[in-house]
Amino acid sequence: MAKTASDKPINVGIVGLGRAGWGMHTVELAKRPEKFAIVAGVDPKAERRKMLADKFKAATYRDLDGLLADDNVELVSIATLSPDHPAHAMAALKAGKMVLVEKPMATTLADAKKLVKFAQRYPGKLFVRHNRRFEGAFNHILQIIDSGILGEIHTIKLHRNNYQRRNDWQTILDAGGGQLLNWGPHIIDHALQYVNYEIDSLWSELKCIAAAGDAEDHIKILMRGKNGRVVDLEISGGTAIGEPQEMVFGSRGALTVQGGKINLKYLDPKKKLARIKATKATPSLEGGFGNKESLTWIEETIPVAPKPASQPDDIWDHLHATIRQGKPFRVKLTEALAVMEVVDRVSKNTPFARR
Repeated sequence: MAKTASDKPINVGIVGLGRAGWGMHTVELAKRPEKFAIVAGVDPKAERRKMLADKFKAATYRDLDGLLADDNVELVSIATLSPDHPAHAMAALKAGKMVLVEKPMATTLADAKKLVKFAQRYPGKLFVRHNRRFEGAFNHILQIIDSGILGEIHTIKLHRNNYQRRNDWQTILDAGGGQLLNWGPHIIDHALQYVNYEIDSLWSELKCIAAAGDAEDHIKILMRGKNGRVVDLEISGGTAIGEPQEMVFGSRGALTVQGGKINLKYLDPKKKLARIKATKATPSLEGGFGNKESLTWIEETIPVAPKPASQPDDIWDHLHATIRQGKPFRVKLTEALAVMEVVDRVSKNTPFARR
């Protein structure tokens, strides 16, 4: 039986065969041969072009123009240095290609807006690779919050901490480096969803602690949403003792996430709490402090296992469904732009502002 258009793999050209393009994109695409075929690649380094040609029998080019002239390429995956993302994405759109651009979509809000405006000429052709939107722990947490067992959520802590004396291009501002544009887009994207993209107030501090270069390696953001939730967001390359990667606190319980496990402690939903009333009366000397009552807690540790199962490279499956079946893409351009708006607010008027 002949394949229909919706069955055919999408032919992909990868621009930039470095840690993202070669180390992530090729690996993830190779796991989905029924959905994607790597047919071309661009890199200025001859040895990297040879690697792609040898492994995937793909056409290779030293510059972007060659790939964009290749009629066999349907989708261009942009994995170049961050400052080049907008120009490369716009060139690919202009050449009639569909485009997946790595995060960050740009290094400045102005360039991000310029790219989104340009993409309006080519509706449905530009996608931003916020792959952590599909992270299992994040999606499982959303499901637990929606279940109501933690009550009203008041505080969420997101941490990505280690200690690393880093010295690559990710430590240099004019190369697009810094943790604000590295891990930042991932968990800023999470934070914005926790507050429904409505920020009431924002406080932040950026520092360079352990890394070389002039870019920040330590970020602290406190984001208060109009829904009353406070998100405490921290990314650090200068923290020698780590913390749980996610913590959620609600009026009836809490959870932490670490190492693929979710630790839960919450009030038994089958036990109705007695009504209590505040009083100004003088406490008895024997009464101690607070309210003497016995609370029934449920404590459990469960694996990270959202339903349906979800992991970061699932973004490719969603992209295929969008391109071949017309399904809505889960990462909207307005949402990717909202991430860049936070990046701009956080870095503005600091030594780490992007220009």
